[in-house]
Parts: sequence; C-alpha cells; structure tokens
Amino acid sequence: MAYNLEGRLLEVCTCNVLCPCWLGQDPDNGKCDGLLVWSVDKGTVNGVDVSGHVLGILGHIPGNILKGNWKVRVYVDDKASAAQKDALLGVWTGQLGGPVADLAKLVGEVLSVEQTPITFNVKGADATLKIGPSIEANIAPVLGAGGLPTALHDAVFTTIPGAPAYVGRASQLRVNVPAFQIDLKGHSAVSTSFRFAG
Repeated sequence: MAYNLEGRLLEVCTCNVLCPCWLGQDPDNGKCDGLLVWSVDKGTVNGVDVSGHVLGILGHIPGNILKGNWKVRVYVDDKASAAQKDALLGVWTGQLGGPVADLAKLVGEVLSVEQTPITFNVKGADATLKIGPSIEANIAPVLGAGGLPTALHDAVFTTIPGAPAYVGRASQLRVNVPAFQIDLKGHSAVSTSFRFAG
C-alpha cells in the first residue's frame, strides 16, 4: 500500500452557504473559487511519515465540480522536509493512484507549488486558516434548531461514509495572490474528516 492517511479537511469558498459542489451541483454564480486544505493527523506515504503536515489547494472551478478543468495553486506547510513534501505531492497529484487520484484528475492546470507557513486550527466547523501572508479565513458553524452544528452525512465528497461534514460560514475569506483576489464575508465553509488509503 503506497499511502495510508487520515486527518481533517477544510473547504472554504466563494459560494453561498452551503456550497452546491458538496452535492455535485453547479456552483453559485457559475463558478467556485476557494480552498481545500487537508491536515494529516497521522499517516505514511511509501514509508515516509507525513503526520502533522498540511497540503492545500487554492482553486478556480469554472463550472460543475465533477467536470474538472480546475486551475490550482498548491501549498505545502514549510515544516515539511523535502521527502515529506514529495510524498504529499505524490499522493495529491495522483501519481500514487488510489482514491486521491480521482480528485487529481479534476485538475486541469497547476499554476504553482509553494512551501509556506500554514496555520490550520479546526474543531468541528470552528476554524482558523492562514496560508502564508496572503490567504486567511475564519469560520464559525451554522447552528441548527437545537443549537448544534449543522452537518451533512454521505454527501458526494464524503471521504468516510457516515462521517459528519460540518456546515460553516466564513466570517472572513481573504485571498490576495496572482489570479485570485477574494475578500468576502458570510460565505460557505465545510469541515470534515478524511481517510485515504491507496
């Protein structure tokens, strides 16, 4: 087995609450720009321990998420060694096959790959995310009638059947990098757990 990974995923984007991409529907306003960030709580890739490291993509999705042709910038946390960075990229570029290769097939163009400081603090739908000096998001949960966080189960992008995907609202989403200029409040965020083996 080339990789065995588990951890937490945070998605925050320009769609309204809730992002239709999670249901396989067309994004609000015909496109979706945003972040998908995976924090590996524990895992190995071809024997390389990548526990505690983070990989994120800043992406432009020009239509239905399942039709692909995404344009992305890829970020790996700056604490990853060269071997850990290569291992993570091997998984998320699809080179090592398995379930993540299906996601990688949706990417049409990689605009850049960078190592930079990444802050990833997520508990349920409460989250703070910072990637380098130019990307920042703060998220709070959308609460249901009983005061509990709203959750999806078994959505299109569920990685662990039955695991909750918590619906949030980003009080801030700020991105200022080439090809991506975003400054929004009150838009979609979703957090969940992931488990990948390939």
